[in-house]
Amino acid sequence: MKSRCNSLRCLKMRRIRSKDPIVIVAVFVSVSCFLVLILSVFRLPDVSFSSNGSMTSIKVKKVNKFPDKSGIIGKFGSMMIEMLPVDLSFTVFVPSEMAFERDLRLRVNDSLVGEKANDTYAILTRVLSFSVVPWKILSESVPYNEETTCDSLSGFKLYVSKDVDGMLVVNRVRSQRVDIRKGEMVIYVMDGVIMEAEFEQSVRPNDDEDED
Repeated sequence: MKSRCNSLRCLKMRRIRSKDPIVIVAVFVSVSCFLVLILSVFRLPDVSFSSNGSMTSIKVKKVNKFPDKSGIIGKFGSMMIEMLPVDLSFTVFVPSEMAFERDLRLRVNDSLVGEKANDTYAILTRVLSFSVVPWKILSESVPYNEETTCDSLSGFKLYVSKDVDGMLVVNRVRSQRVDIRKGEMVIYVMDGVIMEAEFEQSVRPNDDEDED
């Protein structure tokens, strides 16, 4: 009887030992997946939500550098692009340098100096939330004379169409350059600032101040 019990005990021990490598591999895979998930979360923009559950603004981290050697995108546009992870698919509708000055009165030589720099960065972050779609939109994929609807990062509705010359029109703002590639991103330079009406009212330049 004793010998039989010993045999059963040995058999159980062998089974437990045979499972050890499987358990170790399973734990290793689980830990690896968890680490990848954590790293991915830290690379994504932080999105804040309003009380009704809609996305209202994003907090972004600089994770890439975008030197605009050609000058096509401009300083403010480059700052916006630097806020996004270069290895994720985004479509960015960046206002041109002239559009920033005309529509928001942002000037490189003035708006990035002293205390104005923080206000300018906050405006760029808000504009970014209206101007970025979290997937690629290539101009060739947009049909002529048809309107496509999509949501920006903030949940703001974007209405995208294409003119006969191949330029995209987003919420009545026409593009100047299309399909600029940066990593996984597709960038469009726009002849205007895409933004919701409430935000537009809050940043609208005072005509009286301009006359002074």
